[in-house]
Formats: sequence, C-alpha cells, structure tokens
Amino acid sequence: MDLSPGQRKAAFAAIVVAFVALGAFLFSARTASTPPARPVAGGASAPVTAPATPAPASPASAAPVTPAPGPGTDIYRLLPFSRTDLAQAIGVAQRFGSRYGTYSYQQSAGGYVAGLRGLATPQLAATLARSYATPGLAQVRIKQKQVSSGQGRVTSMRAFGPSSLTFVVTVVQQITESQGRSQLSTRYAVTVTGGTGHWQVSDIQLASAGNS
Repeated sequence: MDLSPGQRKAAFAAIVVAFVALGAFLFSARTASTPPARPVAGGASAPVTAPATPAPASPASAAPVTPAPGPGTDIYRLLPFSRTDLAQAIGVAQRFGSRYGTYSYQQSAGGYVAGLRGLATPQLAATLARSYATPGLAQVRIKQKQVSSGQGRVTSMRAFGPSSLTFVVTVVQQITESQGRSQLSTRYAVTVTGGTGHWQVSDIQLASAGNS
C-alpha cells in the first residue's frame, strides 16, 4: 500500500500513539542471551565501530506530543504492516540487541555471528564478523579477558517504510574483565527489514548517528 506524504505523517503519528499504548505487551519480550562474542557496531550504511566501549549516544530530542486517535479508529489500515507485524519486528530487534551485546573473549568471529544467525541479514552478519576480528579489538578483548552479557530493549520507533522499521534499542551490557565489573548502556538505531513472519536486522548504528 503506497502512502502519500500526508498519510505517512498521519500514520507515523498514529503508530507512535499505538506504540505507547501497547508498550506493556510489546516491550515485555526479554530473551535470555546465549554468549556469542564481542559486539561491534556498524552496518551497511555506516563505518564499523566497536560498541564494547562506545561513546555515549546523545539524547534524542523530545518528539512533539500527538493527540490520540479517536475511539474506534483503526490506525493499522493506514500502515503497511499489521499489529502482529509490529510485535514480531520489535521482538527481533530486542533479541538482536541482547545477542549483539553478549560476547566472550574466548569466542571467534564465527562464534559471535553464530549467535546472530536468523536475526541479522547475511550482509550485516559478515560486516560484524569482520569488525569483531579487527586485530586491535581482538587483542584488547583477549588481554582484558572481557565477557559481556547484553540485554536489548526497544524504547521507541524512529522511522518506517513499506518493508522496514527502525527502532531505537537500548543495549545494557554487564561486563566482566580482569580489572573488575562494569555496566554499559548504549542506544542504537536498529533497522529491521522483511515482512510478516520473516524480519531480520539489516543495519545498526549508534542512535546519535541516525538510521532511517
């Protein structure tokens, strides 16, 4: 379904309202992470960086308050996806965030991307594997014996198209290394593409860098 610019604006405003209303259900998908490897930020449209110690993302500017649709309004008829599609896409983004933030210094690049299998597109997985294997990053991971357990949570929606949704995902990492323990919280813009029953993450960037 092709939407005019005006319809896209109205639809986006409507889904933000619905997104808040459905928050209790849609944000409850917290998946236990299996240890993949050292996360590395990057994606098809941005230089690859290492998210183990990323620069804190700048807080997003507050979005304007939008009145809620009137009673009985079916906002989903304006959108290129259904309520089920949205819930599935959010679940994929959150699971990806958890796996992305989980790693062990004992794992290879192949072990890391194995944890993302089915959640990331082959292109993104290959990019993350190359970044993970960067000599400088690998040496630091091994020297400091770093292990991280990540938890991803969708906190907002940034954009959508006919076959893509971009969410802001907060990834909280509990990091253990030779120097002690620490917690790191980083906001990423995560783009999920595909359709009903088959969503995959195709791009990830620091939220402050933008992703649409």
